[in-house]
Parts: sequence; structure tokens; C-alpha cells
Amino acid sequence: MNEDRASRYHRLRRRAVIASTVAGAAWLIVLIVTGASPVLANAISDLTASWRAPFARAGAIVLFVALLAIGYEAVTLPFTLFGSFLLERRYGLSSEPLSRWASDHVKALVVGFMLTTGAALVVSSTIAMAGRLWWVSAAGVFALVGIALANLAPVVLMPLFYRFKPLDREALRDRLITLSGRAGVRVLGAFEWGLGEKTSRANAALVGLGRTRRILVSDTLLKDYSDDEIEVILAHEIAHHVHYDIWSALAVECGAVAVSLLAADVAVRRLGAVFGIAGVSDMAALPAMAVSGGLVSMVLTPVANAWSRHNERRADRFALALTGRPQAFISAMRRLGSQNLAEARPSSVVFWFFHTHPTIDERIAAAKEFRPA
Repeated sequence: MNEDRASRYHRLRRRAVIASTVAGAAWLIVLIVTGASPVLANAISDLTASWRAPFARAGAIVLFVALLAIGYEAVTLPFTLFGSFLLERRYGLSSEPLSRWASDHVKALVVGFMLTTGAALVVSSTIAMAGRLWWVSAAGVFALVGIALANLAPVVLMPLFYRFKPLDREALRDRLITLSGRAGVRVLGAFEWGLGEKTSRANAALVGLGRTRRILVSDTLLKDYSDDEIEVILAHEIAHHVHYDIWSALAVECGAVAVSLLAADVAVRRLGAVFGIAGVSDMAALPAMAVSGGLVSMVLTPVANAWSRHNERRADRFALALTGRPQAFISAMRRLGSQNLAEARPSSVVFWFFHTHPTIDERIAAAKEFRPA
């Protein structure tokens, strides 16, 4: 097979992601089919039975999710290590030492555990309060959490993993803030994003909502790209806020979550008794809910990706119209594609299931055909 370097990298990375997903799902399925899930749930419930009433159920769920998470991490860690550390170093996309990668991985595990535990508590609470329509209420709560995270990410989550400082290139900073103002998007300021400490990739972003919204330009972008190229890259990011793409993405995600939770409810009610699960309110149902909901989410992935690609194409057109710099856009796309090892010609299946953006070639072709109004 005549395969270029970028295609080979993405093929190996996809294999790692698929293997990790299969291993994690297998861990949960084993708990379900062997009857271990009800046994563990009952043992933990007995352990916490003497706790005060408001905390017994919540404490049991936290402990149960912790056991699920430990097993999940154990079976998926080899694939995660290969895909996000060894492979990145092999292809020159990362130079960070194992100790730093491990530190970030532990931070991500802690954040993920907190979010997963919170999700399990929400599911348990909405089942108790909303009855058969609990999945509607739970999806609504998750949507509110998504909005909160979009607001808090720049000030709480991202600083856990990256260094930020005010952008000290005054002319570029003023230019980017003025560009945002022209588009009607108010920002807190412009900041340098310390991406180069961990990866050779380049990127820019407009993150946050309302008072937390800020411009981020990676140090790797500042190092090698012209101001015109940086401006047109940021213009693309501004477009997502102008078109409310963050809100539409949250709405699409909320719909997908609702369908996934409904599927989990149906699966447990129809098949739970076969595996010793008393019902959706039984803590032992959590692994079955995760598996059935995950399957539905996977089926819906091509739809979500297609919507994302639609938004990305529209953002490209907006960036070209706002800046009037198609040549800067084309050169930036070429350099980003090369530097970030973008996959140029994915197969149809890969494109629909893994690509949230159009290919670099498609984006460049559209820019070549761009004519200002």
C-alpha cells in the first residue's frame, strides 16, 4: 500500500482509538453478562447502608463509578499510551517527556471522573424525580452543564493543562481584537497559548462565552506564521461565535444525549432482568446504560460530524469575506496541514466517522474559487 506519512499516522491513531473503545466496552459488557455488576452494586450498597440517608445513595454511586473507572482505565491505558504519547513522539508531533504526559493524563482522569460521577448522580436523581421521562430531564441538566463548561473552560479547565500569558505583540494583538470588533464579537483580550511545550502543532482559538471569551494564539503559530495568516485563521474561529455554532453544537449534542439516554432506558427495561438488574433505578444498570447509550452515540456520529463540517465550511467563507485574504488563507491551510499532519484523502467511511472538518484540499479549493462580494 502506497501510504503517505500523514495517512499512516492517522490510520495507527484510529486503530488505537478503536481498540481503546472496544476494550472499554468489553470491560463493561463482562460486568453485565457475568452478573458482576449487580454483585458489586449490592456489596457497595451494603457498605454504605449505615451512612446518613442523604449520603448513602450518593456515596454508593461514587464508589461504584470509581470501581468502573479503575477497571476501564486498566484495560484502555495501553492503547491510550500508544495513541496519545508514543505515536505522537514517533511522528514528531510531541516532544514532552513521559512524566509530563502522565501528569496531564492523571489530571484528565480526575476531571473525567468528576464529570462521570456527576453524570451518574444526575441520572439517579432524575430517575427518582421524573419517572419514565427521566431521560428528558437528564438531557436538560447535561445541556446546562455544557453551557457552564463552555464558560468555565478558559478560566478553570484549560489552565490545568496549558500556560497562558497576554499576547505581547502589540500590533498583532490590536489587529486581532479589532477584527473581532468588526465582526461584532466582544472579547476579554488576546493571549499566547503555550502549546509548544507539549506539541509541534499550531492552532488558534476563540474560547469562552460572554465575559470569559478570549482570543488564544499558540506560540507555535506565532513563531512561524505571518500576521495575515494568523488573522485569517482567527477570523475562521470568530465565525463560529458569529453564527452561534457553539450553541447549535450544544443543541445537537443535547439531542444526541437525549436519544442515547432513551436507548439506555429501553435497553435496561427490556433486558435488565436477564442480567439480574432490577430496573433503571438500580445502580447496577449503569454499565448497561453506558454501553447502550454509547452504541447509539456511535451511530449518530456521522450526523454530528456532517453538521460540524457544514459549520466549518461556512466559517471558512466568513473568514475569507471578513479579511479578504484568500492567499493568506490558502498558505495558512497548506502550512497547518503539513505541520499538523492533516489527512489529505481519507476514505468515505473514515471521513464520515472521524472527520469534523473538510479536508485541507477541499478548503483550499473553496478559497481559490472565492470572489469577494
